[in-house]
Amino acid sequence: MPSIRSVFTGLCALAPLAAAAPARVYARESASASSSAAPSASPSAAAAAAPAAGGLSDVDILQFALTAEHLESEFYKQGFAKFPAGDFQALGLTDAQIKSLMGVGMTEATHVTTLQGAIAGAGAKPVEPCQYNFDSALTDAKTMVATARVLEAVGVSAYLGAAPLVNSSDVLTAAATIVTVEARHQAFIRVASGAEPVPAAFDTPLQPRAVFTLAAQFIKSCPEGSNLNIQAFPAISLQNAAEAKVGSNLKLADANNPSGAQFCAFVAPGGNQFTQLTDGNCMVPQNLSGEVYMMITKSQAVTDGEILAGPSVLQPS
Repeated sequence: MPSIRSVFTGLCALAPLAAAAPARVYARESASASSSAAPSASPSAAAAAAPAAGGLSDVDILQFALTAEHLESEFYKQGFAKFPAGDFQALGLTDAQIKSLMGVGMTEATHVTTLQGAIAGAGAKPVEPCQYNFDSALTDAKTMVATARVLEAVGVSAYLGAAPLVNSSDVLTAAATIVTVEARHQAFIRVASGAEPVPAAFDTPLQPRAVFTLAAQFIKSCPEGSNLNIQAFPAISLQNAAEAKVGSNLKLADANNPSGAQFCAFVAPGGNQFTQLTDGNCMVPQNLSGEVYMMITKSQAVTDGEILAGPSVLQPS
């Protein structure tokens, strides 16, 4: 089972790629495509084009979901092309588990085609796959499985976080049919990793910008017109990322950066926890389980306006 240390260190190592991730506007392009659709468009298509809370239309949210599914699908494609079954058997996975893991990748590819159809049906052009860098996530089969566990958890959190922004009940239902499968993926991978399949009574919603910050670490560039209108948060930089664990003291690489930092936030199942930053130091609290998202904030809130850096993913159980 991957530790807090290994996952945190891995995500911090990938963080420099976030600066290279594009953040151009595709939302306006989607809106213009929707507005030019034939007047006889179905009510569901019209609802999908309507602006949602925060200035995102349902089409924008579908495009965001498609971007994530493109990434996941390509991750599994590259991983299975690189590692033979014997590498997974060496980790203790059975033939049945290896087949199921490959099935996860096939399901993600199906999610891609399904979302493409939904977006096209709403009168917009689906975003295309980006160019990715999975070098640090695909160093070996063990790292691939550990990264898959994180990606699936983030996928669940992304759908949950986007749900309140959706206007159309049709779009919400379509998203729900995907998020339940993403949750099954994650439970299976947790079992294959030797972890408890259901570590908590709840899953954790994560807002689109925080989700994109995690995804951006793998994105090199995107085709013109397929760039999300979302800017990644800065990465968290620690002196002692290798020591990150429950009850440990974390030290920012620069106590004055990010400016205005007051708290370490731990977004977790069952509620958020905050620990005070003092001279660039904060404690990882107890009673954390499952996948936990750590952020640096300027108050005891995790709205976009209060987040200064992160998230990074911790896995206390």
